Amino acid sequence: MSQNDILPLENELNRTVLQGDILGAFDRFYADDVTMQENDEPPTVGKAANRAREEAFLAAVETFHGATLGPVAVADGVSFSEWTLDLTFKGAPRSKMHQVSVRTWKDGKVASERFFYQKG
Repeated sequence: MSQNDILPLENELNRTVLQGDILGAFDRFYADDVTMQENDEPPTVGKAANRAREEAFLAAVETFHGATLGPVAVADGVSFSEWTLDLTFKGAPRSKMHQVSVRTWKDGKVASERFFYQKG
């Protein structure tokens, strides 16, 4: 896929997430065999397993205060987006989470995604 193919998909995916429809974005834009990875943790493979992982993340959030999308770039079949998430996890104080999402695209879907962020 070219940069011109990926950028509109990346923008629509990000727009859907910013509207609060995280699972809708996942259902629409992710491949059946998607691989997702948090930092250096082992990757999770397959759409069903990754949807369950996304559901568990959302269930752990007590209050979602908002998200901000920073720079977005696309090169060589990969998109990069910088995010700041403002949220309160259940039983924890409110916090801001800064992360970079790196997505590899294939046939109009996210084939792999890796999140980079500082823990703790």
